[in-house]
Amino acid sequence: MNLNFLNETQKQAVLMTDGPVMILAGAGSGKTRTLVARIQYLLEDKNISPFQILAVTFSNKASREMRERLAVNTQINVGALQVTTFHAFCAKVLRMEATYLGLSKNFTIYDDGESQAIIKSILAKRGINQKELSPYTVAAYIDGLKNLGYYMGLARTEEIDKFAEDKRLWDIFIDFEGELHRSNAVDFGGLITGVLNLFSSFPEVLRKYQQKYKYVLVDEYQDTNRAQFLLIQQLSELHRNICVVGDEDQSIYSWRGADIRNILNYENVFPEAKLIKLEQNYRSSKKIIEAASEVIARNIARKGKSMWTNNDEGDEIRIVECRDDRAEAEYIGQQIKALHNEGVSLKDIAVFYRNNAHSRTIEDALRKEKFAYRVVAGIKFYDRKEVKDMLSYMRVVVNKKDSLALTRIINTPARGVGATSLRKLEDEAVRLQLSLFELIEKISDAPSEFKHLALSGKVQSAINQMVHLIQEVQILESKNHPPTFSYEKLLNESGYLEFLRADKSYEGAARLENLEELMSAIKQFEESETEPTLVKFLETITLDSSSEESTGELISLMTVHGSKGLEYPYVFLIGAEDNIFPSYKSLEIGPTAIEEERRLFYVAMTRAMKQLTITFAQGRMLWGSLKFNGPSQFLHEIPSKYYRWINFQSSPRRTDFDSKSYDDFDQRSQSSSNDSYDGEKVYHTKRAISAANYPSGSKIIHALYGEGTVLDSEGLGQDEKVTIQFRDGVRKKFMVKFAPLQKL
Repeated sequence: MNLNFLNETQKQAVLMTDGPVMILAGAGSGKTRTLVARIQYLLEDKNISPFQILAVTFSNKASREMRERLAVNTQINVGALQVTTFHAFCAKVLRMEATYLGLSKNFTIYDDGESQAIIKSILAKRGINQKELSPYTVAAYIDGLKNLGYYMGLARTEEIDKFAEDKRLWDIFIDFEGELHRSNAVDFGGLITGVLNLFSSFPEVLRKYQQKYKYVLVDEYQDTNRAQFLLIQQLSELHRNICVVGDEDQSIYSWRGADIRNILNYENVFPEAKLIKLEQNYRSSKKIIEAASEVIARNIARKGKSMWTNNDEGDEIRIVECRDDRAEAEYIGQQIKALHNEGVSLKDIAVFYRNNAHSRTIEDALRKEKFAYRVVAGIKFYDRKEVKDMLSYMRVVVNKKDSLALTRIINTPARGVGATSLRKLEDEAVRLQLSLFELIEKISDAPSEFKHLALSGKVQSAINQMVHLIQEVQILESKNHPPTFSYEKLLNESGYLEFLRADKSYEGAARLENLEELMSAIKQFEESETEPTLVKFLETITLDSSSEESTGELISLMTVHGSKGLEYPYVFLIGAEDNIFPSYKSLEIGPTAIEEERRLFYVAMTRAMKQLTITFAQGRMLWGSLKFNGPSQFLHEIPSKYYRWINFQSSPRRTDFDSKSYDDFDQRSQSSSNDSYDGEKVYHTKRAISAANYPSGSKIIHALYGEGTVLDSEGLGQDEKVTIQFRDGVRKKFMVKFAPLQKL
């Protein structure tokens, strides 16, 4: 096999086939090319049977790409070669050996939705309300246990004991595993723990697979969790020909179980291991790769590499200080337009952001410039489920004949109006030639007239609550209250905010951030309109979305996590601010979390080939309020010789704030104090403490329910809540800031 297409270090990585090997492959260092060449060398020069090689990676896409490259490069039939994912490999083993674990060979693999259904059933049997304990929280707990390699009957470690301290969740986990076994099923995480159980309980089965696979290779090793590490450790124990390829500086998935200790402690498990470092970067300009190396060198948890390149010096990195998040989006829109006018293809341009929610302002700017774009590994902002749900609430407020919108939200969040009840309501609406909302209004006003529908008390209550909420917001709209007021009321009183807050998973947090960004979108709309209304806001986003042009070229938008493994000549990284990047959660957790955020920042920087632009906003709209976070601490870590500072100020907004300049950026980065922020990362306006507006005994009139008396008052100011008894004897509880109340 001719290896002249490889550099000397890559050749070393290919030829060192026997014994444990760790290949530390830096960003853009030709990792996949080297790994494919290594497998090809084993097949052609070492005459190893394809049946004796196991190569595992994380995605079907990566395994397909590796197989395709091998098929092109080698004359040997690679059909028998196991190039697969961890989960696919374990599923195959379990199918072959199912009876050892009391499963049949045709066992079912439950996806996330089916696992959630089991969890919900267990919660119901235990009498636990889903608002009290979210199924998502339980699912995250179970995933955490399985990521550590735990299965029923395994001796507990100190880490597992920490999980078991929460007895309620531990008992639910035991119920969950029992239900899976009774159903002849395995969940996704259980594929790997099932094989660990199999190998530990039946040494003869383990021995068979150890003898079968003489060479084991693992790609993206920095992303392995503890269970996956234990699996490959067991498989390679006999021949010890285990080669792992990874980069500790790109370990960015701890939130889904990745354990950086696997790569940091590799030599402790395999003391005879040989370490090879691929340090030549083929992707980026010198300025970009050297600046990124300076940043990542601040991390302590790393093996250490000195990345270098023979590429051109390239342009200086642009650090752009913008007035606010809209100016940031405006700047990026202008720069993309300029690049496109210079002949740069849109497919060569990417915009990265730390969180999905931050795509909104960029999407708005690109639509304004009539540029087509795609959200990579994600969904466009206004197409995201939680955003569409809240837009549907607003649509029903402004148009009660919009039955499609009402159908979407009448049981979102779940309030007992299931498919059967909804079908009854829809059939009745058709019979009476009414919209769905007009029907439920009538049912709410005169339930006795609709006894023939046989609606349960729970459904009747849900209908009443929905009708009253929509009518109250309609009153607010008629009195010209700002749209943010209506949105906040809908979000809180529909139960949607409480529903999402109960979900403690990573996805739940992302959904909350999207709703926070929707509030900011509405607030910014208010500031740009002289007479803002919900109707105008909904019209604006609908027209903007429908005006998108579709061409063969698309700008790529994605989270930094989604960018891993990709590269683009022109990269824009937005939102480089403390509390955003690094995230506020990582700042709370401490150094370990900050190091992962720095690795993420390094990944973002090293995706850029020719030009890297990093932006931050002096003020950013969050939950409808302007926050001053200050530039990311990671910007301080880029030496000044690698960047050019740009101060971009767009036209003044109605929300003028005292513009702070960070022109003394280098000086501040050298200083131990930060006078510009008085030691604070986020500023809030102080409010004077006030007395209750509606103390107990107050006589009031509600725009919808009429006169009543305040029975109880709790909280102050914006948090004041009141319980009111109306003349007809009905009692209701309101948040004062949302309720159309007046004192009599």
